[in-house]
Parts: sequence; structure tokens; C-alpha cells
Amino acid sequence: MNGIRADYLAAGRVAVALLRAPEVAAAWEGPSALAEFRVSGLAGHLANQVVLVPQLLAGPEPAVERIPLVEHYARASWVEAPLDAEVHVQIRQGGEALAVPGPAALADRTEAVLDELAGLLPELGDRSVQGPGWGWSLALDDLLVTRMMELTVHGDDLAVSVGLPTPEYPAGAVTASVHLLAEVAVRRHGATAVLRTLSRAERASGSIAAF
Repeated sequence: MNGIRADYLAAGRVAVALLRAPEVAAAWEGPSALAEFRVSGLAGHLANQVVLVPQLLAGPEPAVERIPLVEHYARASWVEAPLDAEVHVQIRQGGEALAVPGPAALADRTEAVLDELAGLLPELGDRSVQGPGWGWSLALDDLLVTRMMELTVHGDDLAVSVGLPTPEYPAGAVTASVHLLAEVAVRRHGATAVLRTLSRAERASGSIAAF
């Protein structure tokens, strides 16, 4: 199994440990650090970065165009949509739907899917994967990088929401996530803004947030 797939599975295990934290269960019905998300819905959204993957791998390989990873974020409708846009409402509803059985069941389901993927991913080659609503596809490893970024970012969101330290994700998962976020930030804000913010604070012009 290559490094991306191993790092993704390891990042998923970190997320499961966070989902099992008593602090998450205690705050389940309360608001999270993200606007419009309850802790339960945010936990469901975190879990979905694992649960969704075998669903996308089911069936034949998609025949639609495969695009580069950063181009995916140029096309994705949610990237610049307001919080009350239908796409974000659906994302929040999806997280809440996964969370309905409760924190323990959600963690159990996520762990079971990781066990399934641990057997599946090493057997898969360089295949394409199409997400729901996409008119394009990504390479499987690129898809897993997008899921690692979501796991690391939303793991921080969930930990902050319940008063826990941010989990320590595998170095490879962090590197892949930071690289992806930097590339998206350059696309949105330009190379000069990103370079200045990272190296010359006195000339930084404002936020270089990827999303």
C-alpha cells in the first residue's frame, strides 16, 4: 500500500479516537465551533470522510473526465457558496443524518469502514473516483488527499468545539493537507499573497484562507 493510502487510514484512526472521546458525547447536542453545525453534525461530517469512500468505490469505474486535484476545488460549488446555500445545508444535514445513532455507534461504524478499507485499498490500482454531484472524477489517491484534508481540518474543529487539544495526525497526512490547502490558497489569492503571508508578515495583505 502506498504512503497516501496508509496515511489516510492512519488519519481515519485518529478521527475514530476523537469520536470516542467522552467530551464529544457530553457536548453532542450543543453548538460546535463551526457556524450552523451542532457537535453531532460536525462529528457526522468528520466520520463521513471515511464512510463515504467505499460508497464511491462501489460499482464500475466512472467514465467521466479525470481532472487535477486543485481543479476540483475550482469546480466544486460549495467552495465559495454562502453558509445558507443549498449545498452547505445538504452537507450539514448529511452530517446530522450520520450522527443520529449517537456517538458510540458513529465511532463504531467509522472504525468498521476503516477496517474494510484497510483490506480494499491495497488491492486497488490507479482508478478514477466520482463523488456525488460531480461532473468529473479524481484519481483515487487524489480523492484520499481531499479526505485527509477534511479529517485534519474538521478534527481540529471538533476538538476545539469540545475543549480538547487538536489531535496529532500522521506527519504524511498533515503534509498532504497543508500542501493541498496551500495550492488552493494560491489559486484563490495569488502566489504573491501566499508567499508574503508565509514569509513576510509586514507585507501580508490579509487572509489567505483556502476556504
